[in-house]
Amino acid sequence: MIALDQRGHGSSPRAERYLVTDFVADTVQFVRNEAAGPVVIFGHSLGAMVAAAVAAELPDRVRGVILEDPPFHTMGKRIANSTWQALFIGMRAAAETGGGTEVITEALANISLPASGGGFKRLGDLRDRASLTWSAECLRQLDPKVLTPVIEGRWLDGYDFPSLLSGVRCPTLLLQADPSTGGALTDEDAATLQSLVSGCQHVRFPGCGHNLHRDRPKEVLQALQSFAALLTGA
Repeated sequence: MIALDQRGHGSSPRAERYLVTDFVADTVQFVRNEAAGPVVIFGHSLGAMVAAAVAAELPDRVRGVILEDPPFHTMGKRIANSTWQALFIGMRAAAETGGGTEVITEALANISLPASGGGFKRLGDLRDRASLTWSAECLRQLDPKVLTPVIEGRWLDGYDFPSLLSGVRCPTLLLQADPSTGGALTDEDAATLQSLVSGCQHVRFPGCGHNLHRDRPKEVLQALQSFAALLTGA
């Protein structure tokens, strides 16, 4: 098993551009140069969109893909004036503090987000401390510039969502969080994906937000085990 740090994330080098197509190009190069044989790719959020694109571009090198709550245009053309945009503006500011985990956690807790009934709510009132600390650990290892094209609605420039998905030929597992509780994949986009990817398995997680593998690990593992059995013919 190999876990990749995308450009600008973790220990990977910082870069000048952070569009989804740039992350795709990096991963395609890695699979071509480093993978000994056909791979199964599991991606969450951005990683899910990258996984789908790599599967479409390298059909002979990708045996299967697991797509965990890919946001598509929730974080693309639909992001303007949304709660997601306000969240990412706050997250970028928190990452720019350059502080340790505790400092970033406090900055995250104080992010102000529009509430569904009007007014605003602090992120610290919506998420528990463990969740905020986990996010702070991720942001501590992130180049804040990664979030700029997301905030500006440019993140998916050059990433043709429907056309790209029609090129995915391998077995595909789609894990969808609940849009009403913080999931990023809309029901409309999930239906589009299923219509374009032949034989796509779709598993919903009612009541669970975007980070399925963190919040529902046992259920995600069960879905992965069933998918692995399909791939191996077990």
